[in-house]
Amino acid sequence: MTREILLVVHTGRQSNVAVAQEVARRFGAAGVKLRVLKDEAPELDPSCYTQVVAADDSAAEGTELVFVLGGDGTLLRAAELARACGVPVLGVNLGRVGFLAEADYDALSEAVSRVIDRSYAVEERMTVEITASVDGHVIESTWALNEASVEKSSRERILDVVVEVDGRPVSAFGCDGVLVATPTGSTAYAFSAGGPVVWPDVQALLVVPSNAHALFARPLVVSPASVVALEVDAGGHPAVLCADGRRTIELPAGARVEVVGGKTPLRLVRLREGPFTDRLVEKFSLPVQGWRGPSAG
Repeated sequence: MTREILLVVHTGRQSNVAVAQEVARRFGAAGVKLRVLKDEAPELDPSCYTQVVAADDSAAEGTELVFVLGGDGTLLRAAELARACGVPVLGVNLGRVGFLAEADYDALSEAVSRVIDRSYAVEERMTVEITASVDGHVIESTWALNEASVEKSSRERILDVVVEVDGRPVSAFGCDGVLVATPTGSTAYAFSAGGPVVWPDVQALLVVPSNAHALFARPLVVSPASVVALEVDAGGHPAVLCADGRRTIELPAGARVEVVGGKTPLRLVRLREGPFTDRLVEKFSLPVQGWRGPSAG
């Protein structure tokens, strides 16, 4: 049976292109076909791939997995293509922190070998579904792996928002924005805004205000079955809804954004069996000197 992989590359760096050529050569030598995205194909040697596809919901259809070379932004871009087809994503970090990536550049060779040998596992990550409406009329629907954020549309203004959980108001305040994040997103934008780190196997939604002018504006951890709504003050200023920092929607004053746990997860390839704790310590370079571990007795 023919094996095929969709290769997604951050081609903005020439070094990444060189890495992609080597990866393609190894997959080709193992009899694994590669398809690439139309916008990235001109940067790659035509001998590296057998098919060029548009970056749409069918881009990854029929492939074994999506192999990503780049940072978290590239992986999130690839996730949009993979989720639609239920295809798993394997990220190799060629950027900075790369928290979503399964391997760094120094483990690239192993990652390719594991894919060729089919020696990998797949786990599912929770997503969120997002609906924006005005006066009961839906203006946009989208999804996110990390977070949905509602933010002020201009730097000099304050966003006035009411936070609602399961049809009941929780608090109202002026702020720079409010994020509704998944456990996966807890180490991304929500972490920078002061939210807690949530282990990825915990099913929950995070609500994290950003620079709120309020006595009670602490992060909330709510049920994955909850409906979180953010209402923009009808007498205030417009706002911006952003999904994973990639898809942006203008929100007029009075808009309402509802966020719920997604029905379709994102599938991520896993090469290592170590606990999330180790990944957290490694990625954030956390100090663990002096740790003695559990007593042997």
